[in-house]
Amino acid sequence: MSESDARIARRVRISGKVQGVWFRAWTVEQANALGLDGWVRNRLDGSVEAVVSGAPAVVEAFIERCHGGSPASRVDRVEVEDTPGIVAAGFAQKPTV
Repeated sequence: MSESDARIARRVRISGKVQGVWFRAWTVEQANALGLDGWVRNRLDGSVEAVVSGAPAVVEAFIERCHGGSPASRVDRVEVEDTPGIVAAGFAQKPTV
């Protein structure tokens, strides 16, 4: 597998004012624009969680965008961890957990 064919997956947890400010829909737009697979959902603790899978540089670009967030959001913290990345093709919004 060449480096350009490599895929990684990351679980991203975003905290701050990220619920009720169009953050999930914005995340779907960003991931689709970058051609990433995965999902995003609100958490009951007020954070937003996403799993994203794709080429390493593209996943990192998505994570960088998460630091800024949607126009009405305020991002206080972005936590990132490796994950197996077993996700369906495309990027979806999931229900709150």
